[in-house]
Parts: sequence; C-alpha cells; structure tokens
Amino acid sequence: MLVCSERPPRREGRRPRSYVDHMISGLSHRVAVSACALCAAGVLALSPAAASAGPRTGEPAPPGPRAVMPQPSQLYRSGTQVRPHRDAPELPEVSALSWVVADAGSGAVLAAGDAHRKLPPASTLKTLFALTVLPSLPATMRHTVRDEELADIGPGSSLVGVQEGHTYQVADLWRGVFLNSGNDAVHVLASLNGGWSATAAAMQAKARSLGALDTHVVSPDGYDADGQVSSAYDLAVFGREGLRNPDFARYCSTAEAYFPGDGASFGIRNTNRLLTGANGVVKYPGLIGIKNGYTSNAGNTLVAAARHGARTLVVTVMNPQHGGGLAVYEEARELLDWGFAAAGRVDPVGSLDGLRVKSRPASTAPPVVAAAATSRARDGDWGWPARAAAAGLAGLAAGAATVAVLRPWSRRTPRG
Repeated sequence: MLVCSERPPRREGRRPRSYVDHMISGLSHRVAVSACALCAAGVLALSPAAASAGPRTGEPAPPGPRAVMPQPSQLYRSGTQVRPHRDAPELPEVSALSWVVADAGSGAVLAAGDAHRKLPPASTLKTLFALTVLPSLPATMRHTVRDEELADIGPGSSLVGVQEGHTYQVADLWRGVFLNSGNDAVHVLASLNGGWSATAAAMQAKARSLGALDTHVVSPDGYDADGQVSSAYDLAVFGREGLRNPDFARYCSTAEAYFPGDGASFGIRNTNRLLTGANGVVKYPGLIGIKNGYTSNAGNTLVAAARHGARTLVVTVMNPQHGGGLAVYEEARELLDWGFAAAGRVDPVGSLDGLRVKSRPASTAPPVVAAAATSRARDGDWGWPARAAAAGLAGLAAGAATVAVLRPWSRRTPRG
C-alpha cells in the first residue's frame, strides 16, 4: 500500500533534483542491489557446502552404481546345509539339534545343520567366558578366595574344589574351568573381573563384537538360566577365536593337571573325553581340545577342534537326540572325519566371519570426494565443485565491476 505524505521543504543552498537525477539515483540503487546479489551468489558458490559432491535438496541424485543387497546366509536355513562336489564324501547321520563343521583357518563353514538354532549351551558357554576374562587377569596373579565369591553357585554345579580362605594363582583357577568345568572357579574369576553381572554384560558385548548374534548371556558359567541361549554357529565362533589366544589354546588342550588343595595338590582330568580317551570314548587323533558341557536342560554339548597336517577344523554338536551320553563325542568324531575328508571337495555354505563387526577405516569422506574430483579433472570433467568455483569467481567479478561503475555516479550525484 502506498502512503502519501507532505513533501518536505527544500533546503537552502542546494539545487533542486531534476528528473534525470531521480532516474540516476533509482538506477544506481537497483544496480547496487544487483551487485550485492552477484557478490553473495559468488561467495555461496565458493563455500564448501556448495562445492560438495553430494546432491542438494530438490536436485536429482547423480547416477551411480546400484546398491547390492547382501544375500541371506545359507546357514539361516533349516535342515542340513552342504554344497558337495561329485567326489565329496557323504555326510554322516547326525541327530544333534544344531551342529557345524568349519575350517578354523579360513572360517569357511563346510557343512551345518540348523546352525543358528538358539539352544541352551551348558558349559560350552565357558569358552565365551574365557575369551572375555582371560586378557584382564594375569596368570601369575594370586588371590585369596572370600566366602561371598562362592555363595551363589547353582545347585548341582560341577566343581573343581575351590575353598574359601585358600590362595590360588589365576592360572590354577583357569585349569579348574577348562578341565573340571568348575563353576566355583568361574565365580571367583568373575568376581576378580568386576562381578557377576558386569562379567555377563562384558561377555554379551564380546559375543556381539565377534558376530555371535544368537547368544544371550545370563549366567557366565553356563548354568541353566531363563533366556540363556547360544547356537552351534556362535559356539564355533568362540572356539575358533579361542585357538588364537595362546593361554586359551594351552588350557583347552590340557588333558591332566594338579589343583591346589589343603596341604597337597590333587589331580584333575579334562572332562572332554575326545581329548582324554576316557570312559568308553576313543581319543581322537590330533584333537586339540576345546570344551564340553552338560545340563538336564541343554543335554550334551561340545565344541571340539582337531588338527591334521596344516588343516584345523572346529566342530560344534548340540544336544544329540539319539545314542545316549556318548553320542555327542561320536557325532563330533564322525563330523571331524568327514570334514578332513571333504576338504577341497565342498563349497562353503557360510563363514564364521560373516557376522563379525568390521572396524571402520580411518579415512573419511572428504579425501574420497577430493580424489574423485581429481580423477574427473584428469578426464576433462571438472564436475560440480569446479563449476561452482568458476561461477563464484564470475559472480564476484561482476559485483566488483558494477560497484566500480557506480562510484563515479555516486560522486556526481548530489545528496538529497
């Protein structure tokens, strides 16, 4: 809306502004605004945000390669998974609810049955406990056991014989864990690691970092607890990772040892019968340990590793449905035999590295963008950043030229 007002009186000593003066003044004002706009556009064009290679709002994204969706792992399918060549040996009959045969070196899964089925792991979960706690406690560290550290051990737990008031080396306690599956030793080590709940949380985090996504930790010793589960896949991941730790590998392959007691040490034997050849089970040639377990809820579970020549296999067997208490060892034996015979005659059905959390590269996006711009420049296409820079310089130049032209007019134009 236009507002009319009384024209102010003309000041003395100045000539009245002519029609031409008013035209020049208005033109100068409009040109000045245009010059400012050109300068502002130039500055914006030169800014890093404008020069970025990414698409801007309202603009179509630049063409690029299509995103390739990862194929779902064959290991998530139910039933037996194997991809044999024509000359591959036939898989043995396995009654376990979940099982895996994998190459410990490459991580390739040679065959599996319901690999990701979530089941109670029993004492095979101690493999994850060891992976989590071993690095934080020196083997030569000595500790005197307190009463409260042994207070909450579940009834019916397997024990190695840890006693209140007795002083143990950490290495003694680890032998009690691996050989006798001693829940009393686990409780003491967990106390040294910050407590029961803190250790369970640390184990959960460790499992996630290894890509063991089926595992939920409630009780670090593997004792049956509501919601505590793992899978043959996850346990194979833990076993393979454990073999990379010299302390873990040494403890899990120890068949017999002595444990400190009142006045004298006493002998303990590994409960993994494939390793010791005890109680009706023939020792498996080349076996290098890992861990067995049993509860009435979980049934018999086993993670076993064996080495023949340059090849090491890891086998997991969870809760065989036929054959009694020795079936877990016999099915593991048959799977190991098959795995060594099938090497090179089957294609992998998955990988123990498939779900592992990968560390992000140290490089960031800007160097990649800069490299891409340099590549385009070499090919003669300077791309959006260079075009933006050229436009910005042009805008600044135009603005500067306009201001230069206006300066004489401003000197000749009298102030009104």
